[in-house]
Amino acid sequence: MQIYIIMIFIAGAFLVQMGLGYLQIKHFTKAYTEMRKIGKVAIGKRPGKLRAGTIVFFAINNSGKILKAKKMQGVTVMAKFRDLNGFTDKNIKTIQEEDMKHCNKLLKLAILDAANNYKIIMSGGEIPEKNSLFKNMMVKAEKVVSIKK
Repeated sequence: MQIYIIMIFIAGAFLVQMGLGYLQIKHFTKAYTEMRKIGKVAIGKRPGKLRAGTIVFFAINNSGKILKAKKMQGVTVMAKFRDLNGFTDKNIKTIQEEDMKHCNKLLKLAILDAANNYKIIMSGGEIPEKNSLFKNMMVKAEKVVSIKK
């Protein structure tokens, strides 16, 4: 009987997590759509494994001028996009360290990622996909196996 209670509890927690994840994706889509109506959107991210993950959106015009900035930073699915002050009317191509003095370390990294992504896309390049944790583990395992041969 106790095993059924534990299984029901785990299933319930899984369903709640799915529901909250859905709401976060819905919020993400709404914020992106709002920014897309303003102009092109540069996205930067800094995933957090044990710390808060961070995503930034910059709505920009054709010359790279930032029209609006938003950030989402948090550990849980309850994190929401909020306005990011201090970047309006700056050019994304020339963001400096002094422009980010009011930002924490993870937010700075996400902002630099957005600027880098913008530069790559505008020069006709493609943003390289980063390996997942599982992919990194598989690559390391393959290296160990190939060394032993």
